[in-house]
Amino acid sequence: MVSDDLWERIEPLLPKKERRFRYPGRKPVPDRQVLCGILFVLYTGTQWEHLPRELGFGSGMTCWRRLRNWSEAGVWQRLHEVLLDEVNAAARLDWSRCVVDSSHVRALKEGSRRARRR
Repeated sequence: MVSDDLWERIEPLLPKKERRFRYPGRKPVPDRQVLCGILFVLYTGTQWEHLPRELGFGSGMTCWRRLRNWSEAGVWQRLHEVLLDEVNAAARLDWSRCVVDSSHVRALKEGSRRARRR
């Protein structure tokens, strides 16, 4: 279960999707329940299709789709930034222990070869 404190931070970051007025279809599983399902799968290593429906998280495919949609919407990056801001504001972040990760820097294809030719 996601604590109320954490949920208050996450909920405003989630994209809102309006239901269609005409032919609205089935009501979607609430975001908080889906988040619990996503965390359950990530924590236990259970395969998405084997997520037990009895736990009330919706189907594994529902959780997977919502994870994909939230990732594409940048929810996790924004949550990371919010939490970093809170930790930094509380003076509990030691920037001297910070590591810059170059895995996010795009490498140019054949960059080293082109540099040698010049």
